[in-house]
Order: sequence, then structure tokens, then C-alpha cells
Amino acid sequence: MEQRNNVTEFVLLGLTQSPEGQKALFVVFLFIYIVTMVDNLLIVVTVMVSSTLDAPMYFFLGYLSFMDAVYSTTITPNMIIDLVDEKKTISFQACMSQLFIEHLFGGAEILLLVVMAYDRYVAICKPLHYLTIMNQRVCILLLLLAWVGGFLHAVVQLLLALNLPFCGPNIIDHFVCDMYPLLKLACIDTYVIGLTVVANDGAICVAIFVMLLIFYGVILHSLKNLSQEGKRKAFSTCGSHITVVVLFFVPCIFIYVRPPSTLPIDKSLTVFYTVITPMLNPLIYTLRNGEMKSAMKKLWTRIRK
Repeated sequence: MEQRNNVTEFVLLGLTQSPEGQKALFVVFLFIYIVTMVDNLLIVVTVMVSSTLDAPMYFFLGYLSFMDAVYSTTITPNMIIDLVDEKKTISFQACMSQLFIEHLFGGAEILLLVVMAYDRYVAICKPLHYLTIMNQRVCILLLLLAWVGGFLHAVVQLLLALNLPFCGPNIIDHFVCDMYPLLKLACIDTYVIGLTVVANDGAICVAIFVMLLIFYGVILHSLKNLSQEGKRKAFSTCGSHITVVVLFFVPCIFIYVRPPSTLPIDKSLTVFYTVITPMLNPLIYTLRNGEMKSAMKKLWTRIRK
């Protein structure tokens, strides 16, 4: 037990050691973070105040944007500060908190994407029963299940990390606290724990990704029964969802579906799904959704008055 207290803080090396590179990345990531927060919070507010966006799809989209905003806030501000701060350290408690929150919201978001796929399946394949099946009680229950699933996933990650003994080395060659970099610092054989992480992260990612592909495959197959206008709207909506799914899952699968190790490309992939994807999600959904764009215009008109 004493071994575990030898490390009270970690040093995050970040994305680059070059001063010029750090200054450039500071500007880039600050801009990305501002756009991410404005876009996602705009969707949250629009869904909350607009009477036309009362369909279950927008209920879930509002929570997806909320999750993206918090998920990004868990990682990006600390990374931005480290780019200009000489002391690039994070306390042991803050590291564990970041690990828990990022996996709580990341896990919940993955499950929410499944819920959104199911919502589109019911809307397109069973349109006459849509409002009966996806009533308010069911929507809240599905959202609650996403939160519970994310919480359980995050608890497993946290318990695994808290039981790792750190005997001295405390330099993390990354910009965020995550399991694989932490396993590299532990002073025990982490083979079994690493397999547990692969199962808790990688296997779940693959299983859910395959499930989502099946969902959207069934949906796209059923489009032949719709009118041309119906096909156009369904393609537009499903295209947005599939794009978001691919952007989030492909980097995660590459990182976690392999024996526990850290590769140089891991940092870039982590940036993509933790920083870039939360910024792109609202743009993808709003640019391809006429109702959302119309509701945002109305909200902007009301604010200007």
C-alpha cells in the first residue's frame, strides 16, 4: 500500500516539446474548444426552448451535445493550459478524476449513439407506432440506461487505476490521464489488468460498433419501401448519425483493440476523438438537418429582438 503513495503527481509531456509548436497548438486548440462549447451549448439551448423540436431524436441530440461539451471540458482546457505552462503536472487525485469523468461521459455517449440508432430504426421501420414506442417514459429510461452503463464502465476503469502501484516514474508521454499510459508506469506485471482494460474498452467498442452497423444496415435496407422524399430525409438523418459513429469509434477501436501498449500515433488519434469529434458532431447534425437550422434561426431572431 505504501508503494501506491510514492507518486503524488504526474508529469504530462503533452503533444510536443517544441516551444513554437506549443504556441501554435495553443491557438488552434483554444479556437476548437470555443467552437465546441458554443456549437454544443447552442444545440442544447435550441432543443430546450424550441417547441418544434419535441421529437425524441432532438431530445437525445440535446443530451449528446451536453455530453460532448462536458467530455471536451474534461480534457481540452487542461491540455491548453499545459501548452503554455512550464509546470505540466497533474495531481494523482486530479488524474483519477479526469480518468473517471472522461470514461463516464465517453461511455454514456457511446450508449446514447446506440439509443439514437434505435430511435431512427423505429422512426423509419415502424413509423405508425413510433410515438407509441418512443414515448417520453421510454426515452427517459433509455437515457438513464446510457448513464448507468457509462457509470459502470468508468467505475471499472477507476478501480483498476486505483489498484495500480506507482513506485517512482511519473512521466506520462501523453496529454491526458488514460489507462494505457498509466499501465506503463505501474511497477507490477500489468498483463491481466491490461486484458481487463481491453475487454472493458476495446471489446465493448467493437461490439457496439458492429451493433450500430447492423442497425443502420437494416434501416438503409428498409428505405426501398419509402417515397423519394422519405428516402431523402432518411438518408440525410442516417448519414449524419453514421458519420458521427465512424468518427468516434474508428480511433477508439484502433487504440483499445490491441495488447496494452502506447504508440506514437495514439496521441493524434486521442486528439481526434476527444477534441475534434465533439466539435464536428454539432456541425454534422445541424448542417444536414433543416428543422434544427430553422429552429436556430428562430432562436437567433428572438434573441435579437
